[in-house]
Amino acid sequence: MPNLPPAVAVMAKVPGVAVVKTRLHESLGAERATELYRCFLLDRLDALATLRDITGVVAFTPPEAEALMRELAPPALRLAPQRGADLGERLTNILTELLDRGHAGAIAVDSDSPTLPMAHVAEAASVLSGAKCDVVLGPCEDGGYYLVGLRFPQAELFEGIPWSTDAVFALTLDKARARGLSVHILPRWFDVDTEADLRRLYADMPAGTHDPQRTYAFIRQLYEPAIAASSSPLTRGMAAGADGCP
Repeated sequence: MPNLPPAVAVMAKVPGVAVVKTRLHESLGAERATELYRCFLLDRLDALATLRDITGVVAFTPPEAEALMRELAPPALRLAPQRGADLGERLTNILTELLDRGHAGAIAVDSDSPTLPMAHVAEAASVLSGAKCDVVLGPCEDGGYYLVGLRFPQAELFEGIPWSTDAVFALTLDKARARGLSVHILPRWFDVDTEADLRRLYADMPAGTHDPQRTYAFIRQLYEPAIAASSSPLTRGMAAGADGCP
């Protein structure tokens, strides 16, 4: 019987070591895209550290950057290196490891959806610990998912998935149902991969109630000095004028 609370692992790339946000490199440049991701990650880790009745984990890559990841992560969060040749293997390994430790559910959540309400993550932990389902999925608007959670190891769910396509969520859901697994689906949310996503995030900021403060501060640095001057797409020159993640 599991004797530990559900574990929630943020799937993280160590900024400045791993390449991140490649689809934003053309508009932001690699350096500013990395700073933006650093804001995303720090906001997500701080938010996770506030959740009760879970064990927070940072599943990071590359493994050799553990010391740098430890400097970035809140002390309450445990570090676990990602292992595997692709995302499917890495998800299988981290979720299986956490379940084998005796957690009443294991959850992996992305670091690319900065306004994701932590209530969705808490809901996933609750339904798994209460044995109300076998699998939890949090769909993204682009066809992927921002969260996956399991009560028992299910390596087959992550095999043969065309990662980074709009078929990821649907295929995973089909696999789970074909295996007779009960699935709890969380509210749909959006992640930030492109300049259009970034502009949407900026447009939603004034009305947003889920406030990732570092991310919002960084985006204001990018957009607000230039809003009056131009409505054209973000340029490298604009990005270069922004400071790093606060």
